[in-house]
Amino acid sequence: MSARFTKPCTHQPPCPPADGRDREAARVIATHPEQGWSLLCNGIVLFEDTGELLPDGRAVAPHRPAAAPPR
Repeated sequence: MSARFTKPCTHQPPCPPADGRDREAARVIATHPEQGWSLLCNGIVLFEDTGELLPDGRAVAPHRPAAAPPR
């Protein structure tokens, strides 16, 4: 059995759900820059390297855009 983040968003417009394509657009409700992570309103833990921990326990690998090649 996996834990689920069930606190409903009270923002208007509501934050995107954790399984939505735009899930990273949810509001930050707690931040710990010294540890490199923030908690979003939809229950996602977002890491500074762009990795994510979803409310159902799945991990999303960092997906920072590739650096532009030097000119």
